Amino acid sequence: MELFRVTNRYSFMSKSKLFLSISLTLMILSIALLFTKGLNFGIDFAGGTLVQVKYSEEAPISQIREALSDNELFNGASITEFGSPDEVIIKIKKASGELQKDIGDVVREELKGTGDYQIRRVDMVGAKVGGELREQGLTSLALVMISILIYVSLRFEWRFALASIFALVHDVTIALGAIVLFQVEVNLDTLAALLTILGYSLNDTIIVFDRIREGLVKFKDITLSHIIDESVSRTLSRTTLTSLTTFFVVLTLFLFGGEIIYGFSFTLLVGVVVGTYSSIFIASPTLIWFKFSVDGYRRILAEKDKREKEKERMRAMYERGVM
Repeated sequence: MELFRVTNRYSFMSKSKLFLSISLTLMILSIALLFTKGLNFGIDFAGGTLVQVKYSEEAPISQIREALSDNELFNGASITEFGSPDEVIIKIKKASGELQKDIGDVVREELKGTGDYQIRRVDMVGAKVGGELREQGLTSLALVMISILIYVSLRFEWRFALASIFALVHDVTIALGAIVLFQVEVNLDTLAALLTILGYSLNDTIIVFDRIREGLVKFKDITLSHIIDESVSRTLSRTTLTSLTTFFVVLTLFLFGGEIIYGFSFTLLVGVVVGTYSSIFIASPTLIWFKFSVDGYRRILAEKDKREKEKERMRAMYERGVM
């Protein structure tokens, strides 16, 4: 199935400056949001306690707030609806080490008279553990970036690696900007979605880079811009179909998956859109912005081919007993 004819060549490079301007604007706005509003860290990273309560009817949130307001333990607590009108989440900043009594028992005692309910879940994370998880999460993102840089450098050429890293930084930055803008809670699920975005976007980028590398060998008398347009056009149907399939699956999770996976599905939804955009409009044009040399790359390939032929010649001489 083809959405775009393989024989057609679309002129992506003629609009590369427009795409770069859009991307830089979105990245700057995202960074500004990160510094001004900041990330909304969940219990996993900030530490604290979460209690999920389910009522037999619609939860009386105003009564719950009033019932808990008399207890200093719940000062500054967040009480919000969770997925459906009959469930609420109570979040407090204190963790297990700071509590003298079981938090589930405390909530059960305080909410007497607010209706028929049951405690569904109690999660507690200490501030130290939350800080360690946050640090390990950032470290994992950095290690992934470094690993990708090394992998692409070995498989292609160092400017290809820089281009792929720029595209990935672009994707993660804009995804984080969307997370801040919509005040999505950042927890381990959100981190998993960010790491998934890196893998998804890199996969698309590598496929385009493979086509560019083939074009560099195949077409001797055309410019890099022409090769990029040709390569992106040849992979456009595959990229679009793959992205649409993934998008609709993630959209289903986002719409019907409930509050528990909201952060994961939202982040992944943004990531699929941004990752597809960057693999088509950002990663490949970045090669030109980083001054990739077609002649230099072909010389490297020629020298590599010459070394391989020399090895084959020496091996053949050795097998014939001639040295």
